Amino acid sequence: MDAISDRVIKVLLVDDHAMFREGLARMLATEQDLEVIGEVSSVAEALSRLNAQIDVVLLDVDLGRERALEFVESAKSAAFPGWILIVTAGISGREAVRLVQAGVAGILHKNHPTKVLCGAIRKVMAGEACIEDEYLTALFQSVDRGNAGLHPKFTERDRVVVQHVLQGLTNRDIAEQLNISEAAVKASLRQLFEKLGVNTRAQLVKVALEQYNGRL
Repeated sequence: MDAISDRVIKVLLVDDHAMFREGLARMLATEQDLEVIGEVSSVAEALSRLNAQIDVVLLDVDLGRERALEFVESAKSAAFPGWILIVTAGISGREAVRLVQAGVAGILHKNHPTKVLCGAIRKVMAGEACIEDEYLTALFQSVDRGNAGLHPKFTERDRVVVQHVLQGLTNRDIAEQLNISEAAVKASLRQLFEKLGVNTRAQLVKVALEQYNGRL
């Protein structure tokens, strides 16, 4: 296991296609740091299985007559402490915005190799955002640009670091892009966390998109 996965990540699969669930469960079982502890097909089943042991929920958007947003809102109302990663064949920009606003940690397409999905699970578990590029435009457009006078001041370094975080780059990647040390990147992130009142990368992305797009 690497530094991101210092313990086994317990995963709940929520998808109304049994073949997809079973196949994905078998593939995830080959990863030493991932454990599928449940497979369900509906919002009600998923909510009944939620507990503090579950770290990440892999959630399809289209659950027959139900939609993912119903589960996300209910899970957040129940104070579910884990992360929710949307795994979908594709959704509209508007629905992506609503899901991010509701608190999902990421949105990933089903056409990616399992290796990419495993990486996404580890990223959200580490507090990082994982959102397909095609939804970023819709997220930016959804931002309320009002109350600019209440916003903290951002440096050019702040803006560049946030843009790289939005692209899903790691601290090492950002350091290489900016030709600075990883320690400097971490320092910039700490300052951004303080300015935005957040504690994780996922929260940073959410707040940056929802409240500060005009300035970041």
